[in-house]
Amino acid sequence: MKNHEILTRVGPGTPMGELMRQYWIPAAISTELTADGEPLRLKLLGEKLIAFRDSSGRVGIMDHRCPHRCASLFFGRNENDGLRCIYHGWKFDVEGKCVEAPNLPNDQTVRNKVRAKAYKVQERAGLIWVYMGKREVAPPMPDFAALDLPDDKRSVWCVQRQSNYLQALEGDIDNSHLSFLHFGLAQIDDLAVTHKAPEYKVADTEVGVMYGAFRTLDDDQTNWRFANFSLPFWTQPPPVPLGRDPVARAFVPMDDTHTMFFSISSQNFILSNRPNEDKDNVGVIGLTFDYQFMENTTDWYGRWRLKSNHTNDYLIDRTVQRDESYSGIEGLEIQDIAITESMGPITDHEWEHLAPSDLMVARTRRRLLQAAIDLRDKGTTPPGVDAPAAYGKLWGGFTMAQKGADWLEVYNEITTKKKEIAA
Repeated sequence: MKNHEILTRVGPGTPMGELMRQYWIPAAISTELTADGEPLRLKLLGEKLIAFRDSSGRVGIMDHRCPHRCASLFFGRNENDGLRCIYHGWKFDVEGKCVEAPNLPNDQTVRNKVRAKAYKVQERAGLIWVYMGKREVAPPMPDFAALDLPDDKRSVWCVQRQSNYLQALEGDIDNSHLSFLHFGLAQIDDLAVTHKAPEYKVADTEVGVMYGAFRTLDDDQTNWRFANFSLPFWTQPPPVPLGRDPVARAFVPMDDTHTMFFSISSQNFILSNRPNEDKDNVGVIGLTFDYQFMENTTDWYGRWRLKSNHTNDYLIDRTVQRDESYSGIEGLEIQDIAITESMGPITDHEWEHLAPSDLMVARTRRRLLQAAIDLRDKGTTPPGVDAPAAYGKLWGGFTMAQKGADWLEVYNEITTKKKEIAA
């Protein structure tokens, strides 16, 4: 299998798919399921699953096929703390145990032997999480600060993206595109806009890769913007002052060509789904943050689809593009989606010509590739699986006067002080 295929293929048995199954994965927003409500078709890592909330409020996620005759449990009756297949009445609890087989005169043997393929589930930070790995005891969840925000201070939202997870994720770790795609015609006093060609420093972390994009200013100060990639699909972009607003963004593969993007942040984060002062002060035409969704349907790809999409060219306005907005596309996230989806369902990396501005992208690919190969060939536990605290690194921007100072020393000094103040 070529490196490109290892990086992008996520189905059962693939190196990257097996890597991602070692971690807890956001699967859905908690409000998508109600007790005794209708089951939800869920596609994750190429698997067709069913999610449901039972009478007691517990969530089950299992293979959509009834283990009796493979009828889809999507049509099942969610009742009395279990999901009942309507073909022969076999009923399964949230752990996949068969609790009734009423078409048999004595169902005890069947109930003791037959189980639906079910995964471990927990709810946290307004999301339903699933562990699809083989450990009997699931690993800890990542210790992102955003997960510990109070409910009334947290913003959680998601959107489906019709492309491979990797190209969607890479837009979040590309600092220089801000000056063009999002701010190309903007006349604002922002260093990412006025200094369009940042230089980069990149370093591996315990759980992924961190970059420092720096711009040297006229007074010999250096402006830094730090951002993180954390395995297996998390980003923390830097549009706010260093460490100010907790955020964790997940690019979860539904399959090889569809991704469900989840954002967990403080409500003050500029990319949250809540009104806040930063959004009101952006003052850039086209840079809105409120998105219109199509009505959900019950098919495998029927959730969280934007009205601005590839079928209508993301509602691009060429007149606005010529005179007012660099892209002519309304909505910051939609601008990103349009570009990454335009690369095709899976980007052909052989067509690329990576440049120095793509240093973070190249390093992230290398980190993912090595982790997947090490798991496949050596059984090495992937980075971060058993190190939840390592996900707590800070990100964001700041300006310093120590021209030529070691960037990691400066970062560590400043973040240590910020954590001490917060404590």
